[in-house]
Amino acid sequence: MSNVSYHISNLLEKMTSTDKDFRFMATNDLMLELQKDSIKLDEDSERKVVTMLLKLLEDKNGEVQNLAVKCLAPLVSKVKEPQVETMVDTLCSNMMSDKEQLRDISSMGLKTVIAELPLSSSASVCKKITSQLIGAMGKQEDVSVQLEALDILSDMLGRLSGALVSFHSSLLSSLLPQLTSPRMAVRKRSIMALGHLVPCCSPALFSQLTEHLLTELSKAPPTSMTRTYIQCLATISRQGGHRVGEHLEKLIPMVVKFTSVEDDELREYCFQAFEAFIRRCPKEMSPHVATITQLCLKFMTFDPNYNYDDDEEEEEDSMDIEDSDDEYSDDDDMSWKVRRSSIKCLEALISTRRDLLLSFYSSVCPALLARFKEREENVRADVFAAFSTLLRQTRGGSSHHSLITAGSDSVMSREEEPAVTMLKKQVPVIVKALHRQLKEKSIKSRQGCFCLLTELAHTVTGALEQHIPALIPGIVFSLTDKSTSSTMRIDALSFFHVLLLSHPPQAFQPHMQVLLPPVVACVEDTFYKITSEALLVAQQLVRVMRPQGQTATAGGFDPKPFIREVFSVTLKRLKATDIDQEVKERAISCMGHMVCHLGDHLRAELQGVLTIFLERLKNEITRLTAVRTIALISASPLKIDLSSILPEALSVLGSFLRKNQRVLKLGTLACLTALVTHHAATIKPAALEPVLSELPALVDESDMHVSQVSVTLLTCMAKACPSSLAKISSSVLPGVFRLVHSPLLQGGALAAILDFLQALVTLKTSPLSPPPLSQLLKSLTDPFHSSQSSVDGAVIHRQSYHSVARCVAALSSACPKETPGTVAGLLQEVCDPGSPESARVLALLCLGEVGRTGSLGGSKEVQGVILEAIASTNEEVKTAASCALGSMAVGSLNDYLPFLLKEISSQPRRQYLLLHSLKEVISACPASSLSPHVESIWALLFQNCECQEEGTRNLVAECLGKLTLVNAAQLLPRLKQQLKAGSPLARSTVVTAIKFTIVDQPAPIDSLLKDCIGDFLKTLQDKDINVRRVALVMFNSAAHNKPSLIRGLLATVLPHLYKETQIRKDLIREVEMGPFKHTVDDGLDVRKAAFECMYTLLDSCLEGLDVLQFLDHVEEGLKDHYDIRMLTFLMLARLASLCPAAVLQRLDRLIEPLKATCTTKVKAGSVKQEFEKQEELRRSAMRAVAALLAVPEVERSPSMADFANQIRTNADMANMTSPQTSSYFTQEGNVVSEL
Repeated sequence: MSNVSYHISNLLEKMTSTDKDFRFMATNDLMLELQKDSIKLDEDSERKVVTMLLKLLEDKNGEVQNLAVKCLAPLVSKVKEPQVETMVDTLCSNMMSDKEQLRDISSMGLKTVIAELPLSSSASVCKKITSQLIGAMGKQEDVSVQLEALDILSDMLGRLSGALVSFHSSLLSSLLPQLTSPRMAVRKRSIMALGHLVPCCSPALFSQLTEHLLTELSKAPPTSMTRTYIQCLATISRQGGHRVGEHLEKLIPMVVKFTSVEDDELREYCFQAFEAFIRRCPKEMSPHVATITQLCLKFMTFDPNYNYDDDEEEEEDSMDIEDSDDEYSDDDDMSWKVRRSSIKCLEALISTRRDLLLSFYSSVCPALLARFKEREENVRADVFAAFSTLLRQTRGGSSHHSLITAGSDSVMSREEEPAVTMLKKQVPVIVKALHRQLKEKSIKSRQGCFCLLTELAHTVTGALEQHIPALIPGIVFSLTDKSTSSTMRIDALSFFHVLLLSHPPQAFQPHMQVLLPPVVACVEDTFYKITSEALLVAQQLVRVMRPQGQTATAGGFDPKPFIREVFSVTLKRLKATDIDQEVKERAISCMGHMVCHLGDHLRAELQGVLTIFLERLKNEITRLTAVRTIALISASPLKIDLSSILPEALSVLGSFLRKNQRVLKLGTLACLTALVTHHAATIKPAALEPVLSELPALVDESDMHVSQVSVTLLTCMAKACPSSLAKISSSVLPGVFRLVHSPLLQGGALAAILDFLQALVTLKTSPLSPPPLSQLLKSLTDPFHSSQSSVDGAVIHRQSYHSVARCVAALSSACPKETPGTVAGLLQEVCDPGSPESARVLALLCLGEVGRTGSLGGSKEVQGVILEAIASTNEEVKTAASCALGSMAVGSLNDYLPFLLKEISSQPRRQYLLLHSLKEVISACPASSLSPHVESIWALLFQNCECQEEGTRNLVAECLGKLTLVNAAQLLPRLKQQLKAGSPLARSTVVTAIKFTIVDQPAPIDSLLKDCIGDFLKTLQDKDINVRRVALVMFNSAAHNKPSLIRGLLATVLPHLYKETQIRKDLIREVEMGPFKHTVDDGLDVRKAAFECMYTLLDSCLEGLDVLQFLDHVEEGLKDHYDIRMLTFLMLARLASLCPAAVLQRLDRLIEPLKATCTTKVKAGSVKQEFEKQEELRRSAMRAVAALLAVPEVERSPSMADFANQIRTNADMANMTSPQTSSYFTQEGNVVSEL
């Protein structure tokens, strides 16, 4: 400490030197010392340093003054509060000095101190600054002091609003008079300060400010003052957000009235206020949308100094008019500001009200199209931006529907997307309006056109096909015009690329002569970004010349005249080594497409190109692109001769399989598979050895996808190069078997292994035969015969049983002659009482999978064995037998289904297991096979739909649902009929059955379901609580898998859904358990189901929800049972990211239950589980708080700032935050704004 004090004393002494250089160096050294985290000053040093730095602010040398100001920033956090107060006092006094230089430097110093003051700084420092600033604001005679004071006050309110709550009222009283200042600058800065005050002031103060503005506006003040008040309204709306909502009824008519005043700037501010209202309070603005839309449409054409009547003249005349614009547009013409603000207001409307999309297409869309002729460049750019927003909103809706309706009939798709249909009708008008703009000199306009057209191509694929001849001149103009900037060229190429991707090749073929030269010129451009983008376009143009699979001159288009042109420039870029990596990669890819599509035209040059590809394959920078390109060429229908590079390429590709780069591994495996599939005849067995030696290591459960692709390659080899594979079957098979026994194996990887085993067992090679079937079966089933039933010491997972059974069935179907022997062995295994349980379970599953292929027929012996197994006392054996019976019935429906139905009727004790078998039959059999048996199954299921056992009822419901999919048109109405006739149990079964008809893939039943799902949802009003619960579960399933089914019904369904979220006291009862009384809530499950539905709706139907009403029920859920609170915490976190504005509006009400959860303590004598539950609740609550704190400006809410401060200062609460959430609450109190 003494060393620090001594060093500081020395520096302070030098600061008093008469030599300015000494003072400068000493101040600089002091700054470096203060920036060190380790430095600690004693009280005396603190005082001396502060005094000296404040003195240096008056130094005669400007550089020393500036350094002294910089020293204040690190000093603030190093000294105690009394010294900060001294600094603030002196700076505030100096700020009102008569000396201008001292005043300026002190203002800078004060801003620096405020920027560094800790958020938790005490009120005394804030009080000192605030009182002095309020005094400075009153100095009407010196405007510069006023301006500085207002500037500093804005900074202070922006950063320390929470600490200034007690001064808000006096600040408001001081700021409001400044709005009438004769100086524009003072008025503007006052508005800024009020904007910073608004988010954190109390509702009463906010109302006072709004009422003041309304009162002043109602007095019809001079136009300049009206402008100020309207500007202030817009600012407080942007900053205060939802709070303006409750005052809109009074505000809107007032602002609408002022749009009729003949003052352009005032009108601009009015539209800016409307835009702020729309963005911040979309719900409250609903009644006024029509009025504001009409005003926007009226004023977006407001251009009194210009006549557009001649716009339809020839292009030459139009250009002349453009050139003579200056005659019409003098410096006083501000009408463009009115047009721009009204268009931005329209854009805000479009982006916040997707629900009004259809009405926008009928009213706003034509008006925006008409304004594409706007003369002012900046305004025109805003017109394009607004129209692009309209297109994005259309795409947002249509892409959502396309996920749901893909595959269903096009009529239904069109019905669901009327906005897209309306847009398609407007495409000719859009193209006509943009056609001339694309040839304008203005680069900004052309860029706007290309952005808009790109959005259009993305929104409606193929919409521009008829208009390509009209667009091509514009594209060519932007690529060839010498005055065009690089950015413009890149934008034009980027749009051209999108156009080529989204339209059929035939649309471009007639124009190839015009299109190709400018693209070729761009490939030769010196700027790498243009070259790179041009190579992408050239690649697509190659596809246009001859689409994949087309013969030489199919379709009447001959590519020959154009090939040389593209080839020579691409080859030049391909050979170059001193160019950007992106250009290298795209040159390789472009040439690859040329070889793939047009290789038969290249002849002599082909071998040279292939040699370059081989070189690029050996280069670490370009190898991945080269691998993909060789894969593309090898699969070409032109059968390109690769024999010259194959041996070396295979050796290099083999070495890539050892690399640790996963993308390279996968690309290499795909390339090898293509080579082996298409070029097996030219590959010598010896050339494959470098690859074969690397494959066994890749077949491993640590990466299932790599394993799957590796096994697929092995299968291709088994079919194309059997002699090569026979050598390594011994080294590959152990890995394959380990994979089969892995619990992770499923889907594509399992299918690949089945193909491989079938290929392996049918190999016909003389010198080294593959392992015989019996040996493969033994290796697969051996682990299940050991007493511990384990693989490498680990217990066999249930998934492994199913994988092995599939493998046994695949091998059996590949060797039909061996099947009877295999089946006999399996039957013996099942019947042998000495077999371990795992072996019997596996044998049953194998029998089922073999039976699925129809190999068993209707064997009575097998039926007897299966029934005996179902009667077993062992649960695992019974389940396996049930599964096997279902699989066998799938393979031999006529043999097994009548037998199965008879058993279900006559064996009530085994009914549950037999229903499982029936479910397998209904799920796996094609509709055509099941149709003859539908009536008998339907009758049997309805006999059991009122079963008392819920598990059995759910199985019956699943069978009914899946059976309905077989013939929806006939069976769905019958299900609906059962709603009226059945008992509560039958109704719950029918509603649950509907849940199983809603599958996540498009299905023919969808259109039928959409028409009648409303009837099934009426069970939400059923008297029976269980029926209501299953109706909610079904609704949740629909919302999750097929939101389109229920979107139109939300208005009628949501009130019943919200009703089920309420706690009903009549469903709460007390149960006596010995000396204790236990409360049971029979409504809990229904409430849980309702809140789960709400959570799902957030993801799938957000646009159909009234978020504020939704939040009311979330708020109630925050005080409910443990399970429901956990759900609502998740919902709150989700809402914070999806609808931050609405959450901020309800913030004060949401904080209380969160705070209650975080501060509640469990009673001392409670059991361990209670402590754990409370801990988990608190952690979830903290995660929700963290999500809320990620919302921008959330801490401007006093209650939130309070709570965040409480978390930081309370050790218990800080410790209980999880690693994910604790990062939000740092020591300084800074809140990290990322969740």
